[in-house]
Amino acid sequence: MFYTHVGKQLTLWASIVRGLITSLFFICSLTVSAHELRWGFASADGQPYVEVREHQLHGGFIYELGRVASQRLGYKADFVETPNKRIEEFMHRGRIHVICNNNPQWMKNPERFHWSEALYSEEDVLLVHRQRQPITDLEGLYGKTLGTQLGYIYSPALMDAFTQKKIVRQNLRDYSTGINLLSMHRLDAMIDMRRPVTHQLNKHPDAPVQINPWVIDRYDMHCAFSPKLPVSADKLDEVLNELREEGVIEKLLNKN
Repeated sequence: MFYTHVGKQLTLWASIVRGLITSLFFICSLTVSAHELRWGFASADGQPYVEVREHQLHGGFIYELGRVASQRLGYKADFVETPNKRIEEFMHRGRIHVICNNNPQWMKNPERFHWSEALYSEEDVLLVHRQRQPITDLEGLYGKTLGTQLGYIYSPALMDAFTQKKIVRQNLRDYSTGINLLSMHRLDAMIDMRRPVTHQLNKHPDAPVQINPWVIDRYDMHCAFSPKLPVSADKLDEVLNELREEGVIEKLLNKN
């Protein structure tokens, strides 16, 4: 009977120890999670903004910016792939804390989020076949098929033209697909931000395509912060502004 009693006590203590270990592991997990700053990224943005392999971010401007800013705040940077159509949902749920390369005009409810100051600028341009006549205005796109990104919101005038069926919108899987379609005259033009378009042209020097001289839209780029941001929005603003004033953001843009 003595050995049975001792055995029961040992079993009880073992159960208590296991419970304590489990609790400590859970608490540590929460601590690690609480010190993560989750940055959203869209694979469709392409290089130099994002370098994505198998849905994981491995490089590019967003990767470098996230790491530098998080380090200054004492946080570990984590990167979460975020489709354009789910940005607001991910932000509201806290699935991501920050998403950059963004503009308030591209969101349905931008007032729900805190926005950084303008950190850099971009512009939408067209990629066209070299044999085609230059497109000089929006009416020059009427009746044509324009390659676009799924879920991406363009200038109000262009979005109206899509709605009124004056321009056919064709969402593209990736840049290579768009360049191939342009090369074969199966697409009239492709629209995107100047930096990614320039990067793709450097990767495809033999493709019979070029940047059209007309600039469709110019805009500033910001970062949007989730209401569940684990650090003060003012503090993150301060760090981002420092990186801009120190020339770090420009350096990272030119590096990638």
